[in-house]
Amino acid sequence: MDLNAKRIVVTGGAGFLGRVVCSILRQRGCTEVLVPRRAEYDLTQQDDARRMCADLKPDIIMHLAAEVGGIGANQDNPGRFFYANMVMALHLIEQARIHKLAKFVQVGTICAYPKSTPVPFKEEDLWNGYPEETNAPYGVAKKAALVMLDGYHRQYGLPSAFVLPVNLYGPGDNFNPRTSHVIPALIRKCVQAIEDHRDHIVCWGTGSVSREFLYVDDAAEGIVRAAEVLNEPIPVNLGTGREISISELAELIAKLTGFGGEIRWDPAKPDGQPRRCLDTRRARQLLGWQAQVDFLDGLRRTIQWYRSSPVETRVS
Repeated sequence: MDLNAKRIVVTGGAGFLGRVVCSILRQRGCTEVLVPRRAEYDLTQQDDARRMCADLKPDIIMHLAAEVGGIGANQDNPGRFFYANMVMALHLIEQARIHKLAKFVQVGTICAYPKSTPVPFKEEDLWNGYPEETNAPYGVAKKAALVMLDGYHRQYGLPSAFVLPVNLYGPGDNFNPRTSHVIPALIRKCVQAIEDHRDHIVCWGTGSVSREFLYVDDAAEGIVRAAEVLNEPIPVNLGTGREISISELAELIAKLTGFGGEIRWDPAKPDGQPRRCLDTRRARQLLGWQAQVDFLDGLRRTIQWYRSSPVETRVS
């Protein structure tokens, strides 16, 4: 699909990932990239979702908006995270059907995979068990959107795409200590420890679990490619296919920030899913996409952005 002549609504377009998606769309030549703001359209409300589509008249909706956070935020908000993410997708996909949109692109989550999925995660394993408990409500809500898109594609012919990005990081990430994910949390801890002359930091869990990380620009390019080439909600992993233990990650970030103190682990805090590493062959085959940014380079860029940003931007 040539996106240039389309009116594209990017929900969450003012956020960490959304800003980069909008930038790539404009680089592609798209002149009508519209970003609804929550102050005007609360997409958890049916009337607001209906009004947004009537006002903005999109040809394509790229649904990135989400209520999400790290393990602590998921533990504190299981009901809200399920409801908000489920109901936003429910309202928007129905509006896409009513308005006969050219395409609906749903950004899913790696949290939808079962807790003990064999590594590397293959898309066909998505339904082989229940997600890890601390983020299951969020993951199940996102996976339910896939089911809805599949039903709407088969019954109503709604063209759609569904991508599953692994853990994202990069400049502009969320560094709020209450809601951030692991990379921004570790960067913040190390930089603040240096600034405060502290000799140690404390990290959640045991450090033994593993994760895979994808630079935000690479994820955004994968999402735009999905909008261009996919018409059916076939789940597609977006990742690098490389995993690292959280303890190794903490040591790496400490080295890159210059923090030379002790890293202490708090095993009373949850680790989350034991391992995360994706099989990305489907993305290469269907999207012609693969990650480009080297992990060390991406971490350096992220640390530099954090250090050079005003304090109020760091925790937004």
